[in-house]
Amino acid sequence: MIDELDLAFDEHADKTKPRHRRGRGGKKGSGKSGIAFLMAFVLLAVLGGGAFFGYNKVKGFFTAADYDGTGGEAVAVTIEKNATLTEIGNTLVDSDVVKSTKAFVNAADANPKGKNIQSGTYNLKKQMSAESAVTLLLDPKSRVVRGVTFREGLTMMQTFTLLSKATKIPEQDFVEAAKDPIALGVPDYFFNRRDGKTAKKSVEGFLFPDTYEFDPKMDAKAILEVMVGRFVDTVTELGFVDDVQKNLSVSPFEALIVASLAEAESGVPKDLPKIARVAYNRTYKQKPAMPLQFDVTANYWLQLKGSAAKHSGQLSPQELNDPKNPYNSVSQAGLPPGPIDNPGKAALEGAMKPASGPWLFFVAVDKAGNSAFAVTDAEHENNIDKACANGIDLNCANRK
Repeated sequence: MIDELDLAFDEHADKTKPRHRRGRGGKKGSGKSGIAFLMAFVLLAVLGGGAFFGYNKVKGFFTAADYDGTGGEAVAVTIEKNATLTEIGNTLVDSDVVKSTKAFVNAADANPKGKNIQSGTYNLKKQMSAESAVTLLLDPKSRVVRGVTFREGLTMMQTFTLLSKATKIPEQDFVEAAKDPIALGVPDYFFNRRDGKTAKKSVEGFLFPDTYEFDPKMDAKAILEVMVGRFVDTVTELGFVDDVQKNLSVSPFEALIVASLAEAESGVPKDLPKIARVAYNRTYKQKPAMPLQFDVTANYWLQLKGSAAKHSGQLSPQELNDPKNPYNSVSQAGLPPGPIDNPGKAALEGAMKPASGPWLFFVAVDKAGNSAFAVTDAEHENNIDKACANGIDLNCANRK
């Protein structure tokens, strides 16, 4: 046994040669054996302790750094849309909410709902455990909600009013920020027309209707940039610009105007492509071009002047055919100077891919909002009679 230990720890031993084996008896041999045994025991103990120390060191190296407890100083942190867990962890580390991204990712993976963390701004605390951070990010009460939904067809002024109510930013700040639409991200090529008219530079038409959640630190300009960005993303996704120029031979701006007109006139989504077709037929197919005769352009002018919009049957002849109204579509042929509202995706698609047909007229014929389309005046008059019979307010009393 002693010989084997000697061999094992004698690094200079020649293992190919036989070694002298000592006898088992005698004090001299016994003393050496005791010393060797003691040395071996000490050496094994040292090696064992070193191994234990090394294990702890390696274990500490692979363990994600983490804070303890629920944190201290309050801090607001914004999580970007579509951020991965790693990206969220990096954001939290930058704000000193968690100690390491790995600890956060591990805690999120361990939570059954950890992958459901939404974008937005959250009230968190500095130097909290990763587990506590995940818990707060999944708690709706921690989320700072300044969201607002914009329906399709709102004008820019209606949009500014809603924005002001939702964000507590003065409405005038949005009016001022909107004065330079190109600075907000509207591509400058949009402000071109092929019909010989000057394109009116405005954010009207470019504030895409959707549900938004705005960072509380954003000002009016930053908020409008987000809405314009959503518009740009949508038309890019649709291939709007290229499709319109290739298949309709009109400018994207003119198609956007048509989309806004269809949005305002349509009572149901399925009629959007047909109403767009009527606008194109009247403007580009007829020689000379026919006035659109859309009541909504008169209403838009009323709103720009600070008045309330009216139902079609309540608009006076003077309001419908106001010579001072640049958006007058009763006596002026062609498209108006610019969009009259902010159309949604379906209206943009309808203007980009209008229905095929020779229609020149349409009118809402029931209270569900469905429209009837016509090619001749006689057909259109019959449709108006149907609308009146269905209780649609079209100033029907004056028709008899």
